[in-house]
Amino acid sequence: AKTVFNENVYVWKEEQERKLPIYCVDTKNKVLALTFDVAWGNEDMEEILKILKKEKVEGTFFFSGEWMEKYPEDVKKVSDAGHDIGNHGDHHKYMTKLSKEDQITEIRGAGDKAKALLGSSMELFRPPYGDYDSQVVETAEEMGYYVIQWSVDSLDWMEPGADAVIEKVCGHKNLKSGAIILLHTGTLCTREALGPMIRKLKEQGYGFVPVSDLIYRKNYRIRPDGTQVRN
Repeated sequence: AKTVFNENVYVWKEEQERKLPIYCVDTKNKVLALTFDVAWGNEDMEEILKILKKEKVEGTFFFSGEWMEKYPEDVKKVSDAGHDIGNHGDHHKYMTKLSKEDQITEIRGAGDKAKALLGSSMELFRPPYGDYDSQVVETAEEMGYYVIQWSVDSLDWMEPGADAVIEKVCGHKNLKSGAIILLHTGTLCTREALGPMIRKLKEQGYGFVPVSDLIYRKNYRIRPDGTQVRN
């Protein structure tokens, strides 16, 4: 087996390597990726899109298949506004509890719905609940997906209030160039936190790119901490 990676301490062989999703990206550009998991209601979607447009930020939205079925017009709006459309599984299931066949069915189900709506294929997959193991990552990669986790969790789904979300993200220990920020739609506090949070991050010198513009597509490896780096 060839040695994949040799940097002072870390040396491991290919067959021992755990398959990891991309948690963040090693980049010299001072940019962040805002990502939204979309599996609940749609009552805040209009407002979130408005804020992103006003702030000139393109984000990445991971849709469950069920949500796309319920709110097809919203999926089109998100896509038309220039945001990434990502796959969040068909029925928001824990992927590690499924057989490989069922994992394929979950990923394909959401992918087919997006393709029917938008005419284009997705390439980004985020497992519901961030629940993955090597098998989940392998299945998604075999289906042509990059598996995207996050390095900065806003904890907005816990409804701590807008100020707490802003503080959590803007003061996060993992906040640095190439970080991927996790947010959710269908909460009460996310839409309130979003504008001020973006402006505060801009004040810290950050720009924003969708995940599709952040990741490397070839000649990369993923460090044990989930950072995607160029070879």
